Amino acid sequence: MNLAYRAFRNFARIDNLFRLAALMVLLLPIQPGFIVAQAPAKNARKVLVRVEPDYPDFFRNGHFEARVIAEATVLPNGNVSSVEIKGGNPMFAEFATKALMKWKYAAAPAQTVEPVIFNFHTNPR
Repeated sequence: MNLAYRAFRNFARIDNLFRLAALMVLLLPIQPGFIVAQAPAKNARKVLVRVEPDYPDFFRNGHFEARVIAEATVLPNGNVSSVEIKGGNPMFAEFATKALMKWKYAAAPAQTVEPVIFNFHTNPR
């Protein structure tokens, strides 16, 4: 009986240690994630033609809202040659890419990469 009692006490100690460790993990301060919005560079190219992305009725009626962060590679003549999605909701990325490919920027001496953020909202803000 003495051996069984010692085994039970050791198990109880281990069980308490696991509970204490779990409690400590839960109580540790957790840093929330955040997004830093970066202001456009002072030498950002001016947009001459801006096309708004499609916002299908399915998403609008379902009250889906999203943000898509993209980078447009702009040729010296102002045409967008490619779009790279950097973040946001992948369901809306295709609509943002199609619209951004139709944008026209002011001419510049060299190719540039321009940041663009699209916000899809059910209500205009």
